[in-house]
Order: sequence, then C-alpha cells, then structure tokens
Amino acid sequence: MSFKNRKGISKILAVGIVALVLVAAGVFYYTQIMGAEQPATVTAGGASFPYPLISKWTSEYNKLHPLIQITYQSVGSGAGQNGLFAKTFDFAGSDSPLSDSQIAQNPGILHIPETGGGIVVAYNIPNIGSGMNLTADIIAKIFQGNITKWNDPAIAAINPALTLPDLGIVVIRRSDSSGTTDGFTTYLKNASSVWVLGSGKTVNWPTGIGASGNSGVASTLQQTPGGVGYLEFFYAKNNSIPYAKVLNRNGQFVEPTLSSISKALGAAAPLLTSDIRASVVNMPGDGVYPISVFTYILVYKDLSYMPEARAKAVANFLWWVIHDGQSFSESLLYPRLPSSVVTIAETNLRQLTYNGRPLL
Repeated sequence: MSFKNRKGISKILAVGIVALVLVAAGVFYYTQIMGAEQPATVTAGGASFPYPLISKWTSEYNKLHPLIQITYQSVGSGAGQNGLFAKTFDFAGSDSPLSDSQIAQNPGILHIPETGGGIVVAYNIPNIGSGMNLTADIIAKIFQGNITKWNDPAIAAINPALTLPDLGIVVIRRSDSSGTTDGFTTYLKNASSVWVLGSGKTVNWPTGIGASGNSGVASTLQQTPGGVGYLEFFYAKNNSIPYAKVLNRNGQFVEPTLSSISKALGAAAPLLTSDIRASVVNMPGDGVYPISVFTYILVYKDLSYMPEARAKAVANFLWWVIHDGQSFSESLLYPRLPSSVVTIAETNLRQLTYNGRPLL
C-alpha cells in the first residue's frame, strides 16, 4: 500500500475517532445532565390569591426545564386542600394553613411559605377613587349588613374631604371555600370589636352577592355600582378598581402598596419561626398595611406515592420558587419572601423524601 493511501486511511480513522469521542461526550452529557431530570407532568391547584404569580413561575420554570410540565388550577384554597388530601393534586396552594383537625386527619403535610400579599377593600362608587379611609369596625359593619349606605355618618366622619353619594352598598364576597376569606375574616375577628361572624374559609354571610375566586369578585365588583368586596391587591390594582386605606394598629390610615405589605410581612416573619401557621394580620408598625398575609404551598413530606420523576420535579420546582422564583414577585405586585422566611421554607423542603431518601 502506498504512503499516500496509508495517509488517507489514517485521516479517515482520525475523523472517525473524533466523531466517536464527540458522540460519547454527548451520551455522557445526556446521561449525566439530562438524565438527572426525567420528563414529568405535575398537577396542582388551589388558592386564586397567588395564581398570577404561580402562573408566571410555571411558565418561567418550563423555559428552564422543558421536560417538566406544571399546571396550576385556580379553584380556591379549600378545593386545593381537598385535592391534595385526595392526592389528585401533587401540591396545593392555600392562603390559610391547615387546622389541627385537618393535620390529624391528613398527617405528613408540609407548609411552605411561597409569597404574601395584601387583601384590599375595593369599591365601585361613582366619582370616588382610591384612598377612602375605613376602619376595622366600619368594614365589619359593612360586611355584616349594619351599614347600608355609602354616605353613612360613620364613613363620612373619617372622610371629610369626600362627597359621598346616597348610594346603597352592595356587598360582594366569595362563594367558594377561600383562603382570602379566611385572611379577611381573621383580620376582622382580630381587629374589630363588632365583628360577630367568626373566621374561616367560609362564613355565613347575612348579605351580599357571592362570586368565585378573586377574579370573580373583581369582575362582579366592576359591574356593580355601589359594590364593595375584598380581594387580593393584584386583582384590584391590575383591574383599576379603587380600594381603601385601612386604619392600622399605629393609628395610621395606610394604603395597600407593595411597600406597606412588605413592611407587614417583615414585621410578621418572626411569628413563623415558632409556628409556621401563625396568623400575621393586624401587625403593629409604622406604615404597615394591616390586612396582609402569607400564602402557602402544601405538599406531602413523603412523595413515594407518585412516580419518582414527578416527585423530583415537585421538589426541585418548589426549591426554585423560594429562591430564583422570588425575582418575579414584585413585578406582579407580590412582595419577596423575607430572608428569615426563606430559611424556614428551606428547612421544610429538605424534609421531602422518596422511599426514605431526601429529594433535596
């Protein structure tokens, strides 16, 4: 064989070896990197309160992890909890933590703070924009049906600069089992001496129109002159629905803003170190918006009941939520988690296991 032919064969062999090396490197990359994340579909649902933010999270996470498909249904906190109990949801969103009896009946569920927000008292009054002053007692009397006109002397007395109309008040409240209702009624139970309806995800409202979800309250309120309702700050702000300033424990009428809600969560954060389910409404502090709450993701500690790939996807997504996911919060009018609360969430997420092995 000529030298020229041997040289040509050598080049072919060299090219072949390089190709084999590249293929091997690609296989190694796939098995080591991509193989660590198997395709998985995660189904979740619950609170409408954080729905805009969770929708953003699932979209952004899918861009980073195309093999992971996560859907979240905005069905209310109560339905979310029930879906988790039945294990039709892989995790649930809930604005209200589980009660002692729920925990006893459904042991092994973790509470993961995901974000927080303000519950605003929004209204539809002709020629009246945001900034009407309200107190806890006045809010209580409105939602109990004791104050029925917008020009009621009690409202007029703390709003001397407003010309309030002789217009009937139409209460709009949640018809579904709602963590927003729980936060709102817990605030009134804590802050008002005249509130008699108790607190919870549902209460026996004596008056008003029921609507499902924060979006339902917002839509109904926009169509109802004289209407008043409670809903998460994002839904009021995003739909240009006026909302009230509320008297806080420091004697200030405070407008719900990202700043005033963040101050409330920062003041409340230490309570979660002793009890992650602690009520954080009506916190003291300068500039604190009093109807502010944390909202939670609920997930079973032991995820062995689902496919392992799905369990890993749930754990990794929730870890991302409390870290990188927080960068999307403020643009959607949700405050970032205080660093002390992130630490609590990390501790809880590290308890996630699959067949006895930690998932994180």
